[in-house]
Amino acid sequence: MAITMSESHFKNPKKINNYLLIVGIIFIAVNLRPALASVGPLIEEIRSSTGLSNTLLGLLTTLPLIAFGVVSTLTPLFTKRFGIGGTLLGAMILLTLGIALRYIEWIPALYLGTFLLGIGIAFGNVLLPSLTKRNFSENSGFITSMYSSIMSVGAATAAGLSVPLADNLNLGWRGSLVVWGLVSFVAIFVWMPQVGKLTKTSSNRSFSVAMKKLVKSKLAWKVALFMGLQSMVFYIILAWLPVILQSRGYDAAFAGWMLSLSQATGIIGSICIPYLAGKLKNQRGIVVVLILLELISLTGLLLPQFGLVAMWISLLGIVLGGTFGLALLFLVLRSRDTEGATELSGMAQSIGYLVAATGPMLFGGIFDLTGNWDYALMSLFIIAVLKLYMGLGAGKAETV
Repeated sequence: MAITMSESHFKNPKKINNYLLIVGIIFIAVNLRPALASVGPLIEEIRSSTGLSNTLLGLLTTLPLIAFGVVSTLTPLFTKRFGIGGTLLGAMILLTLGIALRYIEWIPALYLGTFLLGIGIAFGNVLLPSLTKRNFSENSGFITSMYSSIMSVGAATAAGLSVPLADNLNLGWRGSLVVWGLVSFVAIFVWMPQVGKLTKTSSNRSFSVAMKKLVKSKLAWKVALFMGLQSMVFYIILAWLPVILQSRGYDAAFAGWMLSLSQATGIIGSICIPYLAGKLKNQRGIVVVLILLELISLTGLLLPQFGLVAMWISLLGIVLGGTFGLALLFLVLRSRDTEGATELSGMAQSIGYLVAATGPMLFGGIFDLTGNWDYALMSLFIIAVLKLYMGLGAGKAETV
């Protein structure tokens, strides 16, 4: 009897395994932002409850980035020992534990939990591009669009629901933060079947030699710094946009929804930009367009007399989603094989997130020194120009 296309797909074990892997990737991706995005809208409640300064509150966003920087480079060592599947399972367990620790009414537990969940997220950040290179290299643009947009969905949902969960459901800020541990707990069981399938691969490649070669590569550095600068802006917005809006007279709920709007429109950028960029050999033109849009949106936010706050935030969200997706795609396009993608991803995200880690604290520190958010916002223009330079280099049709 003839087999239809859908039946053929259903009876093909390799295709079935790929579909199940995609489901697993979706569950991993959706957990890589809520634990971070849920903090910004609750900053004022956390401040009033704990008495922490702006600089220490910024550390709640900075600590995960430090974890990203420390862990990312070491990720290839874990994959050689436990495989990609086992490493990602451990990542989801660490993420769940870190979220749970933040519920304890003890300031050190808040920061320890934040650091642990940062380690879990770091593994996911590094390994999703590696999985793309390993299993979906011919459709890297589409797969990158898919999981980067899912990450934006997770961030948007968490940012929008944080205040309602804390206030309307009377969970308080600790309860609002811990809710996202339920999602990561589910992901543990969804991912478990992949552990046996994504087995360790034998390799004689020296980790130290590979890292030394990457450190000497100008292209690798430009990829890393583009990743870092776009992440710096993302986490600054994540941490401080609600506070900036509240300083201009908007209430906490509106500020939270504006942060959610920036994450929601980021989905558009996350879907469209990697998909389009994946069809091109050279992505430099896309970099130029994104940076121009970013400068326009920042100008609108810097000059509140123009109004149209939602429009500027929406535009900025599209740019942040697009530059993030593009940075992830660079890790695939600029590497030669799966191991190369893991190594480049580890190096780029380690350096990139250490750069990004300085952002939220410095941004908050600028306000602490000047008492004016405008000076802090002006720093984002400098970052945009630097990002343009690095993106033009990373966008060349070359491989590390």
